[in-house]
Amino acid sequence: VPWVKAEKALVRQCLAQGRFVIGVCLGSQIVAECLGAKVRRNRWKEIGWLPVRTTDPELVPEGPWFQWHFDNFTTPPGATLIAESDVGPQAFVAGRSLGLQFHPEVTPEIMNDWVRAYRHELDDEGVDPDALLAETDRNAEEHRRTALRLLERYLDRVARLGSAAIER
Repeated sequence: VPWVKAEKALVRQCLAQGRFVIGVCLGSQIVAECLGAKVRRNRWKEIGWLPVRTTDPELVPEGPWFQWHFDNFTTPPGATLIAESDVGPQAFVAGRSLGLQFHPEVTPEIMNDWVRAYRHELDDEGVDPDALLAETDRNAEEHRRTALRLLERYLDRVARLGSAAIER
């Protein structure tokens, strides 16, 4: 994808300047690679609302978190692995940066758009789109609270900006 090269250059610059970076899904793979990790195709896909094992549930709770990816990364050298699944790393902290393989930003509206745009991927992987949408609706309010807690704790503990930086 043409813009990925520019994205990586920007992430490298931010990391070199000690700025905070949060990477989500492909963004976490880019941050990980910029920090020296290997990004690779998974043997198994992760699509759906899935738990993660966490070593820091105050920062990254076990979830469930929404996943939709076919690639993953190794933990970057010097980073702290915060969460993982059987497929691989799910969250890491490196300096003021956080990489999240899962999608804390998912809402029912986002999921509806994704299902419309990428239904072929769900069909190819044998994932029931209607069940995915229903589970997203069921999880929506609790997920919103959990995602906001994650962001607040990231801003406080990792980025060191303070949770007041969140506009609700």
